[in-house]
Amino acid sequence: MMNKIPFRRLSLAAMTAATLAIAGCATPFKADVARFQTQLPAPQGQSFTVEAGNPALAGGIEFGQYAGLVAGELTRYGYRPAAPGERADMVVRLSYDIDKGRERIRSTPGFGDPWYGGYYGRGFYRPVIVTGRSGRRYIYGWRDPFLWGGFGPGWGYNDVESYTVYTSGLNVDISRAADGYRLFEGRAEAQSRDNNLTQIVPNLVEAMFTDFPGNSGEKVRITVAPPEKR
Repeated sequence: MMNKIPFRRLSLAAMTAATLAIAGCATPFKADVARFQTQLPAPQGQSFTVEAGNPALAGGIEFGQYAGLVAGELTRYGYRPAAPGERADMVVRLSYDIDKGRERIRSTPGFGDPWYGGYYGRGFYRPVIVTGRSGRRYIYGWRDPFLWGGFGPGWGYNDVESYTVYTSGLNVDISRAADGYRLFEGRAEAQSRDNNLTQIVPNLVEAMFTDFPGNSGEKVRITVAPPEKR
């Protein structure tokens, strides 16, 4: 038994170091972007307006903030927002959405000691669900080493984590204002562990306008670097 103590201490130290390393690294945002275009004019100062593709979003303050991001990207590429009262050359329709999320379960192998805490203890415990501060649910279950074939590779326990994955999407359509002819269609989709649109939509906008307008009919994976910590 004495030989096991250093091993446990080392394992705990290694796990702590790994946790700190993961916590210190921000996860980049990844989105799948598909874009299509027909006769989108090369930027030469053509004017545009940004409207809500979904009527439910029209006039909202939040929509206005995201519309400003789209306008900024188009301006960066050489187009310009139409002046008040000016008839725009192009109409840009913006919409975004996020689903209600889907539950997923991930199992992490663990190691158990049948003698620690009572010989018959862990094999007869029922699963216990614990909700952490982040909202993640952790399900712990124990296995009896004799019930599962003695002290071979299978003895021990597994940690099973339950979490929710949300799928978000952003659509940008550009039409010629004179006759409504569609010039560009694009959609960016991403999956995330939260549904905070104030963080997700700006990332989707950046992904959409990376190497804009892209190759028509091509679907690409765009990685948006996380903001630098100050």
